[in-house]
Amino acid sequence: MRKLLFVVFTCFVAQVNAQDGLFSLERAPTRKGIVFGFNGGVDFPLGDMADRFGTSYRVGGEIFYKTKTNWLFGAKFDYLFGNKIKEDSLMINISDPDGGFISQIGQRVGVNIFERGFLTGLEVGKIFPLGRTSGDNGIMTMTTVGLMQHKIFIRDRDDIISPLKGDYKKGYDRLTNGLFLEQYIGYVYYDPNSLVNFNIGLDIVAGFTKGRRDFLYDVMRTDNIARVDILFGIRAGWYLPIFRRKSEELFF
Repeated sequence: MRKLLFVVFTCFVAQVNAQDGLFSLERAPTRKGIVFGFNGGVDFPLGDMADRFGTSYRVGGEIFYKTKTNWLFGAKFDYLFGNKIKEDSLMINISDPDGGFISQIGQRVGVNIFERGFLTGLEVGKIFPLGRTSGDNGIMTMTTVGLMQHKIFIRDRDDIISPLKGDYKKGYDRLTNGLFLEQYIGYVYYDPNSLVNFNIGLDIVAGFTKGRRDFLYDVMRTDNIARVDILFGIRAGWYLPIFRRKSEELFF
């Protein structure tokens, strides 16, 4: 059985080598320069994040430097948003049994609530080429460390609910922030003519956060509980690279 597996593996390697030219002495070309990225994705919450929010979305940008050896160094900013809130006790002390609110002029009105936040940090990564035609394309991994923040955005559109005016709203918004660690793995493609450049893959964010409000009016306590907020999602993006053109060289 072991001999059979060895033969199959040898044939597979030989076929891959024949297709991709792994035995060629020619090195796959790579480029270096600054890359601007525009990303978007959908996230599914886990850990403490799942107790407060549902599915969320991210859009953002990044800038990084790509070296000739395919190392990546840069920074990023993602805007986090969603509309699924799971805090059952939110504003329970100022709402009626049906979830409505009484305005300062005695009218019953509604309030919109959303998830809002951001992630920003420094990133480092590496591209592992899959073929021999271009050393820029292949599996990309990226690790990011930075600040994560999220809260419940409460919108009293007409500003007519007295308990939500001014700083009183902060007693309900569950502002939370802290350090996060993000790991991304996916496929990256750079067009030789720099026209079509994209990435798509999976990422996971682990935020080591903490509530930052001194007092929550609806549950009558300080919000200082440590949390582990996890987001697992799919990310895709478009790149605008500014690569240095390779000077012409002669080989003999």
